[in-house]
Order: sequence, then structure tokens, then C-alpha cells
Amino acid sequence: MLMTISEQSPVSTVKKWWKFSLTTQILAGLVVGLLVGWAFPNFGTQLSFLRDIFLNLIKSIIAPLVFSTIVIGIAGGGDLKKIGRMGAKSILYFEIVTTIALFLGLAVVNIVRPGAGVILNADTSTLGTIAQNHPKTLIQTIVHIFPSSVIESMVRGDVLQIVAFSILFAMAVSAVGEKGKPILRFCESLAQVMFKFTNYVMMFAPFGVGAAMAATIGHQGLDVLKNLGMLIGSLYLALILFVVIVLGTVALIARVPIKQFLKAVREPFTIAFVTTSSESALPKAMEVMERLGVPKRIVGFVMPTGYSFNLDGTTLYLAMASVFVIQAVETSNPEFHFSFGQQIMLMLSLMITSKGVAAVPRASLVILLATLNSIPSLPAGIGAVGVAVIFGVDELMDMARTSVNLVGNCLATVVVARWEGEFDDVRASVFGTPNEMALDLAEGEIAFAGAEEMG
Repeated sequence: MLMTISEQSPVSTVKKWWKFSLTTQILAGLVVGLLVGWAFPNFGTQLSFLRDIFLNLIKSIIAPLVFSTIVIGIAGGGDLKKIGRMGAKSILYFEIVTTIALFLGLAVVNIVRPGAGVILNADTSTLGTIAQNHPKTLIQTIVHIFPSSVIESMVRGDVLQIVAFSILFAMAVSAVGEKGKPILRFCESLAQVMFKFTNYVMMFAPFGVGAAMAATIGHQGLDVLKNLGMLIGSLYLALILFVVIVLGTVALIARVPIKQFLKAVREPFTIAFVTTSSESALPKAMEVMERLGVPKRIVGFVMPTGYSFNLDGTTLYLAMASVFVIQAVETSNPEFHFSFGQQIMLMLSLMITSKGVAAVPRASLVILLATLNSIPSLPAGIGAVGVAVIFGVDELMDMARTSVNLVGNCLATVVVARWEGEFDDVRASVFGTPNEMALDLAEGEIAFAGAEEMG
């Protein structure tokens, strides 16, 4: 296949000087949005409607894309034993990596001690309905996976329920043989259409990203960085260490092509960072992982499932935020002391409760509040005060943890593909080169053939 591609006339990738890549456009939109939000905060806040339009368009893609991709991957020749093995490997990988993230966050927060010297004094009324929500237990999370109505799940954008239904549906399509072929062909066409639709939506990304940044800075202001700067800085430090040391080590062990991988994730990473929405980057992330050489069935299963069970950035944040509040309580109340052993027990609790983080509104703060309220020795009501303090800068921290969640899930798809012996090194080697378009056209990936021109 590679020889065939190399013998073809190379596809021209020379761009006119005025035609910038999508990455450049997004970064430009980010900078413009930051300047607008800083110079004209009221106007920047009003631009949030552009962000909302972009997010709504993205959300409309997720359900049909996830559904069609999984059905193609399983019913289009997938071995059910392979599917089960892949699922077990994915869950094992998720648990190991998120546990490492949890304890890395614990280590950084104890070394930096951002909560030391912070006096807890905040208006808890700003929490609104957060205190009224409760994280799902492990049993509730398992029950929640299986939808009573897949239409309702698609309307809500509940990715995990869509994945569960799609797997069972794909198994049924595969079981009926020839009778299921028309549905399989429909899903193949649907996937191609949705990837092309994603490309169209991405044309609006610079405006959506710019508006999101303008609204964030306009609402929060740059002065917010002065308040709780130690917490924000220590979180970003911990996340950088996690990406470089932990995910970097995983990438080396799994023989992930680092250069191509970084090139693939740069656009979805930027989108996730600015919009603070994992879902906003999901369609683009799924597209680039397939283009990188990960099979459809692995992308379709691992990526959406990871959005519920492989939240590396969120897990690390919960570890740091909970101990931050405890450190602040110790500052405000010298008689209170929380030992390192108690912190370890708290982390073991978070290993379970954090799995339901995606199933509730303002999820991370809900989990954090519930975790703090579950500590018997903590003074009554102090947990809500601590969360209220964090609430003011949570959006800035959400940007970092959401983007790390995205990178972690992208890496997980490559690792599982390599683990299964199905990673396409040929496709990875041509990613982002003139030969990629030739390969896409040769394999009938029409939607992908247009994506390279944008990137």
C-alpha cells in the first residue's frame, strides 16, 4: 500500500499565503478573544452566544458519530471476543492511569501546600444548585450506563449510554448476517457524512473559540489570577508533570509516534482548553485518531467510554482541591488536623466517587463538595465554604483539566490499539503529509481527504 501511494502524483499541500491552517486560525481566535475580553469585558461577555452556537453544533454531531462508528467497528467484521478483551484492557488502563493521577495530585498539593495561609470566608450562596446535586454511587453509575430510551440519551448527549446501546445494537446487526448489511452500509455512509459535517463545523471553530475566551476573560477578568494564584499554579504544574512524566512514559512504552500524535491532538486540545467542554473536542478527536491509524472500533469504544472512566485531569484536580480545602481549614482552625494517612483514605474514596463525575451538573464541584462533606472530622458546613472559595476560579482550572482529559483519552486509544496489535503504523507515518490524502482517497475515506487541507 505504501509503495502504491508513493508512486502516485503527490497531492499538493501548498497553501496560498492568505490560507492559514485551522490550528493557526484557532490560535488567532484565542488571542483576539483574550484581548477583547480584557479590553472590553462587557462586550466579551456578550459574545458568549457565538460560543454557545459552536458548542450546540458540536453536540449535534456526537450521537450519530459515536453510534455509526461503533456499529461499523463491531458489525463490520469485529470479533466479539476481541471486543470483550479490548473492553477489559481499556478499563484496566483507565483505572491504573487515573490512580496515578490521583496520587500525583496528592503529592504536589502536599509539597506546594497552596491552602496554607488561606482563611475560609466566602458566600456559599454562589454555589446555587451545586449543593443539591449528589454524585452517583458505583452501583448507580453501572445502572445509569444502560438507557431506558436511546432517543432520550441522544437528546441529552449522554455518551456512555449511547456507547452501551451502540455495542448491543452492533452485536445484533452482526448476528442477523445478510439482513443486517443494509444497516451496516447506512452506518458507513452516516459516519462519512458526520466526519464531513465535523469539517464544516470546524470552519466556525476560530469564532467559537475566540468568543469562549472573550466571555471567560470578560466574566472572570485577569485580576482573578491574583486570587488563589497558588492553587491555580500548582494545578497547572501538576497537570504538566502528569502529561510529561506519566503520559510521556506510557507513550514511549507503547511506541506511540510522538511527533504525529502531538500534531494530531493540537486542534482538539485547543478547543477543549478554551471551551472547557470535553464534548466540544470529541468529534475532532475521534477523526484525528482514525487518521493517525487507530481502527474505528477502538476509537468508537475507547474514546467515548474514557469520557466517563478516564478523566485524568479531573481526578488529579479533585485530589488537589480536596486537600487544598483541608489545608485552609487547618489554617482557619488551628485545632483541626488531618493526617497523611487520612488523606490516603480520602484518595481511596475518590477512586470510586470520581467515576460518576460526568453524570451530574457542575460535576467536579459536586464530587468535591460531597467528598468534603463525607469527612466526619471536618467542621460542619466548612466544606461548602471551601468549595465556594474555589468556585470563583474553577473555570480557569477547568480549562486545564478538561484539555488533559482529552489528551489522556486520545493516548488511551493509541495504547489500546497497540495493545491489540491493530495500530496502523503506515497511516501514522503519512499523517499530516501529502501522502495522507492519497491514502484516504485510495481507501475511500472521502471525509478524511478534506480534513488534511484544513489542518
